[in-house]
Amino acid sequence: MILPRFEFTIQATDGRARTGQIAMRRGVIRTTAFMPVGTAATVKAMKPGDVAAAGADIILGNTYHLMLRPGAERVARLGGLHRFSGWDRPILTDSGGYQVMSLADLTKRSEEGVSFKSHLDGSRHLLSPERSMEIQRLLGSDIVMAFDELVATTSTPAVQAAAMERSMRWARRSRDAFDGGGAHADGAALFGIQQGALDERLRRVSADALIDIGFDGYAVGGLAVGEGQEAMFGCLDFAPGQLPVDKPRYLMGVGKPDDIIGAVERGIDMFDCVLPTRSGRTGQAFTRDGPLNLRNARFAEDEEPLDPGCACPVCRTWSRAYLHHLVRAGEILGAMLMTEHNIWFYETLMADLRAAIGGGRLEAFANGFRARYAGAKGEQR
Repeated sequence: MILPRFEFTIQATDGRARTGQIAMRRGVIRTTAFMPVGTAATVKAMKPGDVAAAGADIILGNTYHLMLRPGAERVARLGGLHRFSGWDRPILTDSGGYQVMSLADLTKRSEEGVSFKSHLDGSRHLLSPERSMEIQRLLGSDIVMAFDELVATTSTPAVQAAAMERSMRWARRSRDAFDGGGAHADGAALFGIQQGALDERLRRVSADALIDIGFDGYAVGGLAVGEGQEAMFGCLDFAPGQLPVDKPRYLMGVGKPDDIIGAVERGIDMFDCVLPTRSGRTGQAFTRDGPLNLRNARFAEDEEPLDPGCACPVCRTWSRAYLHHLVRAGEILGAMLMTEHNIWFYETLMADLRAAIGGGRLEAFANGFRARYAGAKGEQR
């Protein structure tokens, strides 16, 4: 069976929430989808097969980090990111815009792009829409993100408007550069990124510009950057509805389990976040009864699994006491097992959301999850 380049199908709706699938040549992505973050060609502390076993259909790689190390041209010479990393399913690559703005030193923005000094070795680089598309093509990305300019939601309205307008000009340049990518463009997809901070009018202008250009999917960008959940949900009350109903909607960089549920209720289909892997490496486990800090001494002789209702290999095999020991001792296995559990937790949440939407019971599931998660969260920390 030959899968299409990109085909999004909505299979069920419940309120504004949707569940469906994206069919691509490297596989099918079930939505709602959570993409584990493989910033530097690896989901930290996880082997690719274990990420897939947890239920992930797609992972995320990052243009900024991979262009600096090991270099996109080197990855291309070694067969592309899939072969290089051992992941044979779809990969979405972030354009690098967020990392340039947040990590790089001595950045200078212009209409051409962003020049910056590497945080690794001080070397100078220019990342433009054209270069971002080239890097993502060299990596062999399945879903390519347009290059955009991110500013804080606390910026002045004039700064927000200017950044949104520049992002739309860069979106057009990204589209043109992507389309000029030959065989890669024939087999990959390109997503545009809506900007406009928390302003409904700016978001509408951005959405209309992106729709005019035409993309395979649309991301809601510029959120989860410190504005808080209430403000984020306020924006999501209108932003997804400004985007095409028949295309996937991706909320970038989100987030906590209750963030994801609220966003799904507002029409979002795709997510990514470093939280499950980063938390795993620092001793925090996600459970249905809230997060657990395994560094806490009260787990030293706790023979229960991390989450008694979890079917992951970690919960089927090891106790909280053992994991507490690994974490406190700084053993690498502790980071590996905690991360594996957290990825399973997130992917199981996605499966539960898909089932709830398909069964027309999303409200009951979401309310029940939130009540249980929030009820124990404060105690468990």
